[in-house]
Amino acid sequence: MTTSTRGAGQAPAVLVLEDGRIFRGRAYGAVGETFGEAVFSTGMTGYQETLTDPSYDRQIVVATAPQIGNTGWNDEDDESSRIWVSGYVVRDPARVPSNWRASRSLDDELVAQGVVGISGIDTRALTRHLRERGSMRSGIFSGEAIAADAELVARVQAQPHMKGASLYEEVATKEAYVVPAVGEKRFTVAAVDLGIKGMTPQRMAERGIEVHVLPATATEEDVYALSPDGVFFSNGPGDPATADGPVALMTAVLARKTPLFGICFGNQILGRALGFGTYKLKYGHRGINQPVQDRTTGKVEVTAHNHGFAVDAPLDQVSETKFGRAEVSHVCLNDDVVEGLQLLDQPAFSVQYHPEAAAGPHDAAYLFDRFVSLMEGQRA
Repeated sequence: MTTSTRGAGQAPAVLVLEDGRIFRGRAYGAVGETFGEAVFSTGMTGYQETLTDPSYDRQIVVATAPQIGNTGWNDEDDESSRIWVSGYVVRDPARVPSNWRASRSLDDELVAQGVVGISGIDTRALTRHLRERGSMRSGIFSGEAIAADAELVARVQAQPHMKGASLYEEVATKEAYVVPAVGEKRFTVAAVDLGIKGMTPQRMAERGIEVHVLPATATEEDVYALSPDGVFFSNGPGDPATADGPVALMTAVLARKTPLFGICFGNQILGRALGFGTYKLKYGHRGINQPVQDRTTGKVEVTAHNHGFAVDAPLDQVSETKFGRAEVSHVCLNDDVVEGLQLLDQPAFSVQYHPEAAAGPHDAAYLFDRFVSLMEGQRA
């Protein structure tokens, strides 16, 4: 990515897709060029949490909501230390932010962090295109970065694919840190950071858990030096087929029968550790309005998603694995994609979506309580 000063919405900009489709608009945020996988997010709110979610590394995010930026930007809602999206695509940027918590505009923050964006394009047409053709490589070019259409398409087509991309170490913490329990400490959890969102350890801390966040390269020795009551594997970007290290670590955790919980990338890692495959979805699930059924209760939840890969596991049968019986515990009601796994003979489960509700509904907060129950059961 190369960037220059802000465009103030005046510089011309183009969004170029690898199949040759081009959308023309105005610069939004920094002016320059950027590349990434074009994906769409259906949330009508929560753009700050979306932009700072490490799972969006190397992706150009298209906001399907027509107007973005109304609530500005504040210093409390970031899910990590920076914006991770490669670029941002909006239809109608808010002219003036209006929220008592805002300290600056979204445009200002995109400029400050060098994030190249585009506004003023038909995001409905773009979303329909991506739904029909699938997520694809793309580029945003503004100001002096704009060149002949054929040249820009060729540059986009020269970029690497998301399939086969190993990104989790790129976004994870390099040094371990601790999120202390709120109130009385009840449990210690080792959380393997594969791109963790800040609200996730906070949700655990609220339940009396002292969370030790470890780098993605953590070993079995690193984890068990903490004498953990449970182990957590976080969300993260890229292709889970590349994550052999985390799979090996999770296999070791399962062998010890330590209570285990995984979210998003962590769900895919559990799938691989149990012997299931993973695959790339055509356009993935992103946003805060995805319907999922918890098959263990029959309840339907509205959930927050951000994933382009999924676990390939049988939906309607119990599978025999080297760690005992496993089943699909949650399923997406839109397309029957696996949204959760659980072991029936030891304390381990995972979900493909984001129960920490940042941003998003609170329907799935009970999953953190389920993790607590597993640790309580293990103690008993």
